[in-house]
Amino acid sequence: MSIALIALIILLLVIIIVNIRIVPQKQAYIVERLGKYQASMTAGLHVLIPFVDRVAYKHTLKEVAIDVESQTCITRDNVAVEVDGILYLRVFDAKRASYGIENYMFASSQIAQTTMRSIIGKLELDKTFEERDNINAEIVEAVDLASDPWGVKITRYEIKNIMPPQSVKEAMEKQMRAEREKRAVIAESEGQKQAKINVSEGEKREIELKSEGEKIKRINEAEGRAQEIQRIAEATGLGLGIIAKEISKEGGSDAVNLRIAEQYLQEFGKIAKETNSIVIPTNLADIAGIVASLKKVSEVK
Repeated sequence: MSIALIALIILLLVIIIVNIRIVPQKQAYIVERLGKYQASMTAGLHVLIPFVDRVAYKHTLKEVAIDVESQTCITRDNVAVEVDGILYLRVFDAKRASYGIENYMFASSQIAQTTMRSIIGKLELDKTFEERDNINAEIVEAVDLASDPWGVKITRYEIKNIMPPQSVKEAMEKQMRAEREKRAVIAESEGQKQAKINVSEGEKREIELKSEGEKIKRINEAEGRAQEIQRIAEATGLGLGIIAKEISKEGGSDAVNLRIAEQYLQEFGKIAKETNSIVIPTNLADIAGIVASLKKVSEVK
């Protein structure tokens, strides 16, 4: 075998090896043949035709995060804020990503910025902080619609920072401090109100309990007096019954007359001591008549 043949064989092997392409997982290569699109090579081993085929573009099919640079946006209430974010996208058609636009990443970030300015311009400053999720969703929708012809899918967008001017930040901090102080005053007043209500309820309950106790006391006293009167009446009736029995016995009537006369004389004597002048009944000498008269009164009673 001549040296020339060996050299030719080696040259052919080198050319074949050079034109072998191994495409990694989640990547796609665009092959052009004589300057024209030929095929999209996916993961695996591929062999190109020497001097005819070439790999023109290489794309990753994994999700890519693009940093959207900070930009100045004017809110609806004419406040300039600095806004930046992160755009997430993925190539789903390598051919369209290669020939649909020159640089799909740059174009996607630019559309995200212009859409951001448009959305922020419709919102007041306070709403820009509250409407982050809605802003992100609107940007994703707008950029995804524009990038569809490029074979690119926009998965999501996230706002990183919304930075208002220093003067606005100071005003917002004062507003937040005032709001916190307001909530503290309200909480304190609510506590004082509740304390007063509790004290009033306690005093009311105390008065009710005292009133209830006084009521029970008076009822008990009334029942005690009623029972006392009842016992006295029963004792008086029992005593009168005994007296009546004794009077009906032999000599009982004379004892009663004697007792009445004694009481009459005692009372008359008291009257004589208390006053200088007294009226003497005409029949005072007739003690028996007085006794008889008092006896008749006592019998009527």
